[in-house]
Amino acid sequence: MADTTAAAGTSAYWQAWQDSWDRQQEWYMPDREERFRVMLDMVEALAGPAPRVLDLACGTGSITDRVLRRFPEATSTGVDLDPALLAIARGHFAGDDRATFVTADLKDPEWRAALPHGTYDAVLTATALHWLHSEDLSVLYGQLAPLVGPGGVFMNADHMPDPATPRINAAEHAHRHAAMDRARASGVPDWREWWALAAADPLLADAVAQRFEIYGEHADGDTPSEAWHARALLDAGFAEARTVWRSPSDALVLGLK
Repeated sequence: MADTTAAAGTSAYWQAWQDSWDRQQEWYMPDREERFRVMLDMVEALAGPAPRVLDLACGTGSITDRVLRRFPEATSTGVDLDPALLAIARGHFAGDDRATFVTADLKDPEWRAALPHGTYDAVLTATALHWLHSEDLSVLYGQLAPLVGPGGVFMNADHMPDPATPRINAAEHAHRHAAMDRARASGVPDWREWWALAAADPLLADAVAQRFEIYGEHADGDTPSEAWHARALLDAGFAEARTVWRSPSDALVLGLK
């Protein structure tokens, strides 16, 4: 991890934490970049090359980072509640006027009041909303629909298993976790180890402590199917909704206004 004595607060320091987060996430999702690529392809196809983006449950700003590299004229608002991940995001994007980060709790009915804009061309999220239970997610989808302008898009890439195929699911799970075990042996930290490293960093320690006061260890919600997500988006007021990418365990569902 970054040398906090030599690089504390510098761009290299924050880049090291950003890279570390990516490695940890890729350990769970080796196809992570592929889903991001398809997400941005669909943004370009439907919202154009200079979108105003809302990076929902943004974490360290992984989506914002890829949006701004692919679309230099885009702008992005990242929203999250996690103080540690937001610290990394704000440090990483310091000085870049295209990126703004706000603190808000998506379970708060008034969370949208923290946003700097009333509408967005694209609202994007990945591997985050499985923290919510289905009832809360349905409410959130209803809150998101007015934020997406006419012709704009919402996309959610997350764990979306198919309950109708338990044997396929079990075989895929076993195969994926065997690969994860091999990667773990090479020194890639898992979720728990990554947070232990962050807690040991003097610049992040307080924010990590606050983060665990908010969330605890891990607040998993539901993982409904992609068909459930598409129906929920249609019920929320999107004109069209369907899957635009799929892996054996995850999917990317798009809603179009």
